[in-house]
Amino acid sequence: MVDLTSSFLGIQSPNPFWLASAPPTDKEINVVRAFEAGWGGVVWKTLGEDPHIVNVNGPRYGAVHSSDRTLMGFNNIELITDRPLETNLEEIKRVKRNWPDRAMIVSLMVPCEEPNWASILKKVEDTGADGVELNFGCPHGMSERGMGAAVGQVPEYIKMVSEWCKLHTKLPVIVKLTPNITDIRFPARAAKDGGADAVSLINTVSSIVSVNLDTMSPEPSIDGWGSHGGYCGPAVKPIALNMVAEIARDAHTAGMPISGIGGVTTWRDAAEFLSLGASNVQVCTAAMTYGFRIIEELTSGLSNWMEEAGYERVEDIVGRAVPNVKDWQELNLNYIAKAKINQDLCIECGRCHVVCEDTSHQAITSSVNGKRHFEVIDEECVGCNLCVSVCPVDQCITMEQMTEGTDPRTGQPISSEYSNWTSHPNNPFSNG
Repeated sequence: MVDLTSSFLGIQSPNPFWLASAPPTDKEINVVRAFEAGWGGVVWKTLGEDPHIVNVNGPRYGAVHSSDRTLMGFNNIELITDRPLETNLEEIKRVKRNWPDRAMIVSLMVPCEEPNWASILKKVEDTGADGVELNFGCPHGMSERGMGAAVGQVPEYIKMVSEWCKLHTKLPVIVKLTPNITDIRFPARAAKDGGADAVSLINTVSSIVSVNLDTMSPEPSIDGWGSHGGYCGPAVKPIALNMVAEIARDAHTAGMPISGIGGVTTWRDAAEFLSLGASNVQVCTAAMTYGFRIIEELTSGLSNWMEEAGYERVEDIVGRAVPNVKDWQELNLNYIAKAKINQDLCIECGRCHVVCEDTSHQAITSSVNGKRHFEVIDEECVGCNLCVSVCPVDQCITMEQMTEGTDPRTGQPISSEYSNWTSHPNNPFSNG
């Protein structure tokens, strides 16, 4: 039997799927509906002590769609909760009392002064919540006020505020990191050095998703004006996976619990985050796209895959792929793979030939004996995988490993002397 039970920082939940701090967790009615649907926990939408938070009453979201109108990403310009702090605290306390088996984390953002943090932490503790998440990631609105990403982009501030919070609360402290930074390892290290118990990432990516060319206003447009917002959804998943992996394999932060966020839409997305070091995942855009009952597909899909793969507990997956994430110079330059086209599946659309001929290595034929036919020329193929990526038929083109150490273009063995870039004489950082 597969056990989906999650224990994150000792916080128990029936599964590793939490709703992220966002509109779906802004009030009691939403959170109760989520728990009734089966979500393992929530991070309550960010609370602050500023009574003057006012959200726009026009469009708050911009969207990026694929050609078939699948939602690839949201851009939002919504601020933290604009509801009274006391109202939120009362609802948090009531929900936690009525749903003791679900994780209840409260997201927080206040001005960067110790008394502000001490004050709000005490109020959150009184609700019986399981932990707090420090919102150091919001890239719009609040960052202009010296909060959110304005803190998350300065490691010294992250460390300082983390120390304050650990001093003023016994609750587990999770630091939510911004992706709007050059190297995610530095803020993660700062969080750990400040005593934070865990990190969560990624928050949204600062972005403008489109411009209305009739009004020349960025979308979403408010009375003819637009602003940068926070981008989330499936399109940011690759960014999130990389940043999670960077923290998981960094010697300074290795072993620090991670809550993975960014484009989790399917059970496979969740499994990938777990394999790269996350202990659980947070979801927002998928719930806002398909509703809370998507949790049924997430839990059943993950459970079925785990059973087939022989995993009994969520912990069995966590970090399994981390040892296989390497810097480029550590890759095996003797490894060779070539594209192969399954002629039974080929629909002869010619996309593989066009892209290879125009932009790559002229390694795919367009005709044989005057007839339309597509086939890989091994001597020219460098195994770049472009044809696989653009082929519209799944598994029609696959990559097959060739004899290691032999270049099919020349038939000569590849020298292993410089198979590692670290020792290559052209590497300016080598000792050669």
